[in-house]
Amino acid sequence: MDKPENDTRDHVMAPSPVEQAEALAKPPRARVSDAVDSEMAAHAETMGEKLERKRDYLEGFLAKKPENVTPGEPGGNLYEAVVAALKEIYDPEIPVNIYDLGLIYAVEVSPDADVVINMTLTTPHCPVAESMPGEVELRAASVPGVRDAEVNLVWDPPWDPQKMSDEARLELGML
Repeated sequence: MDKPENDTRDHVMAPSPVEQAEALAKPPRARVSDAVDSEMAAHAETMGEKLERKRDYLEGFLAKKPENVTPGEPGGNLYEAVVAALKEIYDPEIPVNIYDLGLIYAVEVSPDADVVINMTLTTPHCPVAESMPGEVELRAASVPGVRDAEVNLVWDPPWDPQKMSDEARLELGML
């Protein structure tokens, strides 16, 4: 940068804080008259209307299904039908379905519509240890479109109450 011929300074000084403050334009102050006028306020939705609009939005959001999902993937028709069937099976000692109870660790649906379910029980000494896996297998195999179902009873990781869904905790008064 070239200096003018009559300028003998070696440096250029920044403006003082006072000069900087004067250079900045103050934003306009908020005024009551700038608020929503009473005519527009009369047309504003009530709290009930607003809540209903939000509820409709939430229901639509939750009902929306994923796009381009194969039937055997989570969100797919066959997978969701198997999960719905599992939610119809209740633990005889706890009034919550086995899916929300967290006893179902995995549901896998192959491209050939074979279903493999990994599940556990609340304890190895559970009174339904012999019958529950068979019931789960029958229920999953009865879903229309399922070719075959297999249940693997696993103990690792062991079940604990943290595996329950929020719905199950609410049902049991733990939430």
